Amino acid sequence: MEQLLNTKQAAEILGISPAFLERDRWAGARVKFIKIGSRTVRYRLSDLENYVESQVRKSTSDTGES
Repeated sequence: MEQLLNTKQAAEILGISPAFLERDRWAGARVKFIKIGSRTVRYRLSDLENYVESQVRKSTSDTGES
């Protein structure tokens, strides 16, 4: 099984604040996460890597939509 990261660890890997991930979950979760129980949130490294790959653009006008 893949190691699960908490919000702080995931934010450090992505180079963003934990608050960004908290807002992202509230707003519809562009970054996939796992909810364990009623309060515990964890992230898989592979999901973080997939999120980063999905953000790659060729120019500032590239919206990422095909």
